[in-house]
Amino acid sequence: MTAENFESTLEELRKRKPFQIVTVELHGGRRFEIDHPDAMILRYGVAVFLAPGGIPIIFDHDSVNQIIVAPVSTSID
Repeated sequence: MTAENFESTLEELRKRKPFQIVTVELHGGRRFEIDHPDAMILRYGVAVFLAPGGIPIIFDHDSVNQIIVAPVSTSID
């Protein structure tokens, strides 16, 4: 995924009204869900998501396998 595509996709999903939970799957299979539009910052192909408890998750356009508009618990198979 290119840096531009990464940013535009996440920014578009972040601005949806009403906001929908977004699951990010990283290479290697690790998944996390972005549950609030203001819990993420994007810049230059890098994102920081503050997970519950203030735990930062840093990811970039090179580390993302897919972006899914659904909670982690949703089956995508």
